[in-house]
Amino acid sequence: MSMINYASREINCKLVYYGPGLGGKTTNLEHIYGKVSPNTRGKMISLATETERTLFFDFLPVDLGTIRGFKTRFHLYTVPGQVYYNASRKLILKGVDGIVFVADSQIERAEANVESMQNLYDNMSEYGYDVTKIPFVIQYNKRDLPNAAPVRELQEALNPGWPIEERARQKVTPDPVHVGRNLVEQIDTQWIGRAPYSEAVAIRGDGVFDTLKAVSKMVLKTLS
Repeated sequence: MSMINYASREINCKLVYYGPGLGGKTTNLEHIYGKVSPNTRGKMISLATETERTLFFDFLPVDLGTIRGFKTRFHLYTVPGQVYYNASRKLILKGVDGIVFVADSQIERAEANVESMQNLYDNMSEYGYDVTKIPFVIQYNKRDLPNAAPVRELQEALNPGWPIEERARQKVTPDPVHVGRNLVEQIDTQWIGRAPYSEAVAIRGDGVFDTLKAVSKMVLKTLS
């Protein structure tokens, strides 16, 4: 979880980009790294495997203000997409403050998306984390491709919702991004909550910062 550096007056928060292989996690981080000011970011570290890379870098947003006099520094990580690197996935998740699940919108990647989402839930559970309570955003990437599945189908498969038992949270919460949709709503007699989602074409940068801002705001809310 977040760590406080009293010497630099900074709160350090860890954001992890999760999802299937070749879904766009690395592309997200590379775009963010290329756009943030060199004066506010650390060096990008790349750990290469045979098929893909795990990336890491940190940056200090200049437009988020302070929390009790502390600035917030975000440390962004990607995880290996391939299942056989699961030990690395679990290690990177340790101490996470916010998660972005990058789904590949292509119809033929549906099974890989579901497998990776289940793997996320399993690994979070091993640490005692509840992915339904931690800051969590889903990004549906590659929306420009002709074989991209409808968002409705992606939502049904990856973001169907989870029961909300706490009475204080049982109230309709409109989705601030998608008009006419709710993040929390009552279906029949059951209250259901869903993760916020965004659509993206990461290779063009579309939706990349929208996703980052969404999860960052959720993390900051937990700190305030």
